[in-house]
Amino acid sequence: MQQIPVFHSRLFWDIDMNQLNYDTRSDFIIERVFERGDVDDIRQCRRYYGDKQIQEALTSAKWLSLETIYLAVAILNNNLTDYKCYITAQSNPQHWNY
Repeated sequence: MQQIPVFHSRLFWDIDMNQLNYDTRSDFIIERVFERGDVDDIRQCRRYYGDKQIQEALTSAKWLSLETIYLAVAILNNNLTDYKCYITAQSNPQHWNY
């Protein structure tokens, strides 16, 4: 059995970490770690879930910051257009700030 990663408590401040199921809530955990985690958190996430599962979770995410998408592209060596949330953001441009 693979050892459960120990993430910094600041990532999951709003939930009880003891109640978190790392297998059924993998997409939530991966998205949260990539959005708010540091290098060590991302490394632990990659060790536990593997790049394939991480890529599946992030490319199908409904929302990620642009910085997170760029980070994922650099780590996973794929394209911006692979990310559902990037395509959605491109098709819904925001208003100009005057």
